[in-house]
Amino acid sequence: MLEEDMEVAIKVVVVGNGAVGKSSMIQRYCKGIFTKDYKKTIGVDFLERQILVNDEEVRLMLWDTAGQEEFDAITKAYYRGAQACVLVFSTTDRESFQAIDSWREKVEAEVGDIPTVLVQNKIDLLEETVIKNEEAEALAKRLKLRFYRASVKEDLNVNEVFKYLAEKYLQRLKQQTAEETEVVHTTSNKIGVFNTTSSNTCNQSSSNGKEVITLRPNRQRTKKSKNPFGSCSLL
Repeated sequence: MLEEDMEVAIKVVVVGNGAVGKSSMIQRYCKGIFTKDYKKTIGVDFLERQILVNDEEVRLMLWDTAGQEEFDAITKAYYRGAQACVLVFSTTDRESFQAIDSWREKVEAEVGDIPTVLVQNKIDLLEETVIKNEEAEALAKRLKLRFYRASVKEDLNVNEVFKYLAEKYLQRLKQQTAEETEVVHTTSNKIGVFNTTSSNTCNQSSSNGKEVITLRPNRQRTKKSKNPFGSCSLL
């Protein structure tokens, strides 16, 4: 478990073509609502939700990005600083499926390798599907991504998507912390070696007249700031 006074906030970008259900997914997850009316996202929308993952408080900041090319210059700027990503395509839109590679490249160009999932939305529309199960599974395998079939309308696998990303990020964060701690310990054993004047009573056979002083840096801790907004808020 991470230190109690460290706040874990994860910026998650939800990307994909327009009309695949990105806004609906975030609305469903944060507000528990679903609307059939499609409204094109202009630029970027933002919602957040506080959850508990493995006894750890996590604040998910969900960024809903526009899927139209005319907003590329705007949305790319919001990828920066992202710590997790949801790639979404629609069961009823083959172009959105074929565009997944391009969306992933755009995100990786800005933030590199971050925890990412692939989501096939609108699986409740079986009669309108234009993508075979084998195709979707093959894409996830090629991209080496966790794959979810979801229905935002039926609230199927929406929570699971974001829970997985939070767990994956926490796992990576703890691994990084452990590696950095190891580096600090290794470095601290190598620095701070000073030659001092040694009296005749010093044990010269073990140190050859030198004292070894090991300097260890103090641990700095960041206080957790309280979120003034509720468990889920619209900014």
